[in-house]
Amino acid sequence: MLSRVRIFPKLICAGLVALALSACGTADVTPVGPTPKAQRSAVPKPTTGPVRTEAAKPVPAPRPNAQLVAPVAAPAIAAQTKPRRLVDPEGLVRVGLLVPLSGPAQPTGQGILNAAQLALFEVADDRLLLQVYDTQGTPEGAAQAAALAAAQGVQLFLGPVFAGEVKAITPQAQAAGINVVAFSTDPSVAGGNVFVLGFLVDAQVRDIVAYARSRGLSRFAVLAPDSIYGQSVVDSLNAIVPGTGAQMTQVSYFDPSGNDLEDVVRRFAKFDRRQAALLEQRNALSTNQDEVSQLALKRLERLETLGDVDFDAVFIPEQGARLTQAASLLPFFDIDPGRVQLLGTMLWATRGLGREPAMVGGVFPAPAPDSSREFANRYRQAYGSAPPPLANHGYDAIALAAVLARTASTDPFRAEALTDASGFAGVDGIFRFKPNGLSERGFAIMQVTRDGAEVVRAAPSAFTDVQF
Repeated sequence: MLSRVRIFPKLICAGLVALALSACGTADVTPVGPTPKAQRSAVPKPTTGPVRTEAAKPVPAPRPNAQLVAPVAAPAIAAQTKPRRLVDPEGLVRVGLLVPLSGPAQPTGQGILNAAQLALFEVADDRLLLQVYDTQGTPEGAAQAAALAAAQGVQLFLGPVFAGEVKAITPQAQAAGINVVAFSTDPSVAGGNVFVLGFLVDAQVRDIVAYARSRGLSRFAVLAPDSIYGQSVVDSLNAIVPGTGAQMTQVSYFDPSGNDLEDVVRRFAKFDRRQAALLEQRNALSTNQDEVSQLALKRLERLETLGDVDFDAVFIPEQGARLTQAASLLPFFDIDPGRVQLLGTMLWATRGLGREPAMVGGVFPAPAPDSSREFANRYRQAYGSAPPPLANHGYDAIALAAVLARTASTDPFRAEALTDASGFAGVDGIFRFKPNGLSERGFAIMQVTRDGAEVVRAAPSAFTDVQF
């Protein structure tokens, strides 16, 4: 059910493809996901109960009939001050996808567009039109694309990808009365008319801390790279942990290159102090020849240090070789992984972590693995390759837009609809937007094993607190 495709060179208005998903437009039915066409979509239908995922048959790659037309210049940005038309003269609901389809970030933009077309192919409806614009991956390109999109009657922006692009289009989107669902992971761009769909650090930290607290852990330490990402994780922990009745006991930063990791972990473990305490105790016992002292001395001979660390969980927001190096140094400096829980972020969602023995048993948040895997399989069947990063957001953004478009409202993408507290269901599980523009997600909790990772807490199927 693909139709009406236009491609504008440079500023692309490609993929005017019919789409929509079933929506819930009444007060007592909440939009939590799109209604699939029979045997086509693995996206759940609206329900107030658990979300059910159905397997999809292989889907051929969408091949819209494209008609090349003359390039269209973007109007002056300053002229975009007139509010959008809420009723299209053709009865259509127009959504603009703003992604980089040229420049260095082109593979990312193409992956998002591919996933968007896959969503359109699987769950199509003729009322909603998706108009795609090339941002070139730059703030200037995004501003031009947004100006053209606004002039062509778009009622919702999906994208852009990068924080600089989002900031560039925000003033004109506000002036035109168009809400933005951005793919950025930078929380600073959220607010006003901008809603962030990307996986936010704060949401990941909140979920893994909640899991750790449910396991009785109450003293958190952080071993983080001295980077923007590492500092953002620490900021989130400092804001979240005290509110759970737990405490932050220690924060240590290492150089992002990892060059100073051994020295940092040695200090982090208070190894020298604990080793000195052991030697002092040994010396004291060795002067006594009674049987009790000699038995105690023999027990101390098996130890490297004396005294416990002041934490029962260590957060390591890192990936790759630096992650496994940091983890391996903990037992080297006498921090027992069997007694101290390792915690991570979605950076841990890579293969091979279990080859480092110290990583086994560590836990981290991740999107619902079953639905994510099904999406990846359908994408691979359609395009012959695995979906690149952020492609999943392209699918979910279209699903969200289609759900809301089916409400028959003259303003389907108003803030009140986007921030429905019951949320929506997508290929990465449930998500919702808060009034401040930030997103919340329902993650699964994964545990590192020698052979990969396994689910130790399934992703929730619905938000239990229906009020923010």
